Amino acid sequence: MTDFHVLDCHHHVADVSGPSGLAGPSVPSEASGRSGASGADSGDDRGIAGERETRLATMDRNGIGQAVVIPGHSYLRPNGLADTRRVNDTIAAYRDAAPDRFPAAIGVTEPLYGPAGLAEIDRCADQLGLRGISIHARFHGVAVGSPLVRAIIERCGERSLVPFVHAIGESANEALWQVQELGRDFPDLTMVVLDAFSSFEQCQQALSVGESAPNLVFDTSLAYTFDLVEPFVRRHGASRLVFGTDLYSPPLGYRRTHVLGQILDSELPDDDKRQILADNTRRILKLANGGATS
Repeated sequence: MTDFHVLDCHHHVADVSGPSGLAGPSVPSEASGRSGASGADSGDDRGIAGERETRLATMDRNGIGQAVVIPGHSYLRPNGLADTRRVNDTIAAYRDAAPDRFPAAIGVTEPLYGPAGLAEIDRCADQLGLRGISIHARFHGVAVGSPLVRAIIERCGERSLVPFVHAIGESANEALWQVQELGRDFPDLTMVVLDAFSSFEQCQQALSVGESAPNLVFDTSLAYTFDLVEPFVRRHGASRLVFGTDLYSPPLGYRRTHVLGQILDSELPDDDKRQILADNTRRILKLANGGATS
């Protein structure tokens, strides 16, 4: 579909056997030997393999070469931190099963774990090789501006991990003005803001938020049309935008991503398109062109 390489920064992988979030029992990864959650029982490795096959077919249908994978946030956690550890083990194993297509994975932790959640960030960096931590306040039970979230952001900075901060328009807990304050308070830390163009009002608000917090980079996920996003690029430059689609495990959120075609059809210079479609995500996550960590 395109001569441009496309690296989607925003894919969520969930447990295909039940409630989303990869919270099933532990099974070995086919690639790395790490434990993870693949399905309802240890014999259900076919479930996650089938999920990956569907995801790759969707990517191929849309001309998307690679994707960054993130766990689903609505995972069950009756065992608290142990469940979160399984989720992070599994996203690392998912990456390792097809590193040519999934060159990076992002972990999760829960603000309400307090210091124990910060220790999980260290494990994500030291043991799992994850490249960032995803924050989705509507699922955490706190506001994105909470001191508990700020502690996570601070630890990400200390460990050279990239915060992936969700800011979906319908959630007061993820209000873009609070994300703006995070950007201002951690000016030396690049953060990827997900779903910020998910409403007309936020498309307008992002123009001023981008002005006041230049360390924030926005993704295209859930945008109704690129026509509402392009003014952001014109004002702040292509280096501040990354391509993302918010694709979830089946049932899929889309069969075709219309925004990709609109980016390609836009009058932006080819160099701007390359930055948005892959180069900015590679730079932020320190990935080489082939996907390996540089």
